[in-house]
Amino acid sequence: MAKSSNTERAMRVNMAIDLLKESSSLAEAAKSLSFHCGISKRQAYRYMKMADSAGKQIPIPDKKIAFTVKLSENLTQELRQYALFQGQTLSEVVTEALEVLLYKGRRSGEAKKDGKNY
Repeated sequence: MAKSSNTERAMRVNMAIDLLKESSSLAEAAKSLSFHCGISKRQAYRYMKMADSAGKQIPIPDKKIAFTVKLSENLTQELRQYALFQGQTLSEVVTEALEVLLYKGRRSGEAKKDGKNY
């Protein structure tokens, strides 16, 4: 069985939260989640446990797509070393760097008229 994506996981946890609110028992909620998502009851109980820990709806992450860029050889080596040192993937490091670049200032409420800071 394939591992669920972050998006799928978040959607299932959110569904589990709703089912826990609507159902009269944990067993009923897990059975319903199992049926709706096509997963085992054991896995449904795991989602119920995550839902209980979360306590509220969790955000659904953006879908990720492949995006190819060309970087200098030196920058690529530095990026790989940094990612290895941080214990992160290249995608995680680049995502964090781009979010800082694109969204800086927004947290302090400094959005321009069009809502963009660039």
